[in-house]
Amino acid sequence: MSSPGHPGDGAGPRAAAVAFTALGALHLVWATGSSWPVSDADHQDGALSGRPPGQSPGPVACVAVAGLLGTAAALVAGDPRSHPRLTRLGSAGIVAAFTTRGLLGLAGRTDLVAPGATTERFRTLDRRYYAPLCLTLAALSAPAARRKHYCL
Repeated sequence: MSSPGHPGDGAGPRAAAVAFTALGALHLVWATGSSWPVSDADHQDGALSGRPPGQSPGPVACVAVAGLLGTAAALVAGDPRSHPRLTRLGSAGIVAAFTTRGLLGLAGRTDLVAPGATTERFRTLDRRYYAPLCLTLAALSAPAARRKHYCL
């Protein structure tokens, strides 16, 4: 439960933690070979990974990303509570990473951090949805990087 008056209190970090958890679960679904939420794997390749058909990341990469997103969820939620400095530093890293990813996406240069993300469909979706989502997650996570005590 949150304590009033501590930086990092509020809905932002909680919302970010929920979003990171949901995105991690989605990556686990993709690790099974599913193309959900799109109708087929060819569309997934271009729309979600930015890679040409047949070159989407494999299950190991999807599970690794899911693990990183789960770690992000825990950190912005204030875990491990016994190491608040670690949660602040980790949260600051998350803010930096998602801000960078969002800005690169808006500039059409996600390929600098995700090699192969070059399809035109991906770039369009990236500028419209994915990059703004990354910037929103960074903003929601920012209070967690400033909190003095665990708050969630």
